[in-house]
Amino acid sequence: MTAGRRAVVTLCSAPRVDHLRRQLAAVRRDPSVLTVVVWVGADEPPTLDADEVLRVPPGPDGLRLAAARNAGADRAVALGADLLVLLDADCVPGPALLDRYAAAAAAHPGAVLCGPVTYLPPGADVDDPAALAAATAPHAARPAPADGAVQLAGPDEHDLFWSLSFALTARCWADGPRFDEGYEGYGGEDTDFGYALRAAGVPLAWVGGAHAYHQHHPTSSPPWQHLDDVLRNGARFARRWGRWPMEGWLRAFAEAGAVRWDGGTWRRA
Repeated sequence: MTAGRRAVVTLCSAPRVDHLRRQLAAVRRDPSVLTVVVWVGADEPPTLDADEVLRVPPGPDGLRLAAARNAGADRAVALGADLLVLLDADCVPGPALLDRYAAAAAAHPGAVLCGPVTYLPPGADVDDPAALAAATAPHAARPAPADGAVQLAGPDEHDLFWSLSFALTARCWADGPRFDEGYEGYGGEDTDFGYALRAAGVPLAWVGGAHAYHQHHPTSSPPWQHLDDVLRNGARFARRWGRWPMEGWLRAFAEAGAVRWDGGTWRRA
């Protein structure tokens, strides 16, 4: 592999295959980029236009997303990648995402880098870079610096880490924390990783212009289908860090009468 090679690492299961194919088509505009897909479903992966397809099957409590991110990043490093860009299967990279992440990594090689994310409406054209640029509207929950600017996160911003789009050097990955593979199913592993970065003294940086575009698909808020995952993974997080994540969802579940606080933990009502 050549020096400075970039890799895009993506997790996918059957419901997101069409989203993934659109992502891979966008990444393939630069044929030098290594693509690693980690299939997390219980079934066999389909044929995909990727350099490597790994499989991390579900565990007893659901999809092993933390283990899959670790496996995908490890494989990309083993194949010679110097810059790792991790995207969720439903995220399409903007035309400048890889270049902005690479420039930020050169300036801040020890940081974990996070670009802005735009949530697209139904029917948005994700195949035309100009249409994506016109649709850019970064989610307001996180900083979005000017194009090309890099802003180091404050000490209270590590809980804003989202794994749907981030990047780091191979050296930073080797030296820093990994995702906690004790998380299975939905929720918690992102914030846990952000807290682990802060505890290890690894900076987080917001990268202007590294736009990712989240393709629309139906969701529920709060995520009722993941209620038990939220309780189980939230309790794991609380044991480690002394507070519960996903508080907005827990409050919504509680207001609906589905969960209750017993003075020490959240439980099904």
